[in-house]
Amino acid sequence: MKLAIVGAGAVGRSVAELAGEYGHDVVGVADSTGAALGDPLDVAAAFERKSETGTVGDERHDDLLGADYDVLVEATPTTLGDAEPGFSNAVAALDRDRHVVLANKGPVAERYDEIRAAARDSAGELRFEATVGGAIPAVRTVEDFGPSRVERVRGVLNGTANFVLSRMAAEGLSYDHVLAEAQELGVAEADPTFDVDGTDAALKGVIVANVLREARGEEALSLADAEVAGIEKLPVSALSLAGDDGRTVRLIAEASPDGVRVGPRLVPQNGTLAVTGTQNIVQVETAHAGRLNLSGHGAGGPETASAVLSDVGRLSPR
Repeated sequence: MKLAIVGAGAVGRSVAELAGEYGHDVVGVADSTGAALGDPLDVAAAFERKSETGTVGDERHDDLLGADYDVLVEATPTTLGDAEPGFSNAVAALDRDRHVVLANKGPVAERYDEIRAAARDSAGELRFEATVGGAIPAVRTVEDFGPSRVERVRGVLNGTANFVLSRMAAEGLSYDHVLAEAQELGVAEADPTFDVDGTDAALKGVIVANVLREARGEEALSLADAEVAGIEKLPVSALSLAGDDGRTVRLIAEASPDGVRVGPRLVPQNGTLAVTGTQNIVQVETAHAGRLNLSGHGAGGPETASAVLSDVGRLSPR
């Protein structure tokens, strides 16, 4: 298939660089200031130009959205509230009967009903595996079992928060010390707010809850509907006390048709949810098959790109 990619950060770049291995051609890439087009596009040249000049090309975003492609990959940064520009980019492609694959959480976390309606009116399909758990096939697992037969999904859905909690528990280090270490290692962003205050995990939980609610004919949720607490004020003494009792603390997101809750929770020290470092885990509670555990890398350019390209591979040929 021919891919047009909006967003030239770690995920967008990885999708562009790996697309050929999956049998696809990239025909356009856009960053925040311009776009590059070609059939196929010289991906290496586009990103070399970006490193030298700050932009992949001189074309306009509208030129990319109106180009000849089969799939729009939306990989711009997640924004809250109106979910722009990701929402409008996706709708523009669906209005042209193109497929859309989202790496951007905003459209399905904040405007789920609207973007689903646009997809229903389109000959194109909408997929968004990469928005929940990176390389972990959380959405696909829910879909394969049937969302109406999934009772709840819970797990560790943010690698930065999990790294911080793991290090605090293992070394007895303070939150501020470990966060600074995570930033030095590139595990945490310069501004890690969305990771440590629970927002990122909550957005992922809302997306899963919306899949479950859609199957039951219920109105979609947004971030504002979630109960969210972060780890910023968690003292190292709390982890020490938990350890004395054979337990530890993890930032757990729980999604069900009834809603979304995110916050630090006590879990067994050697239990399934006590993944360490930047690992993520998703537990899917099913009506007839019990509990399924899926773990792996929940973030990273190549890891998330693999989920995007897996979605592309599931689309119907145009």
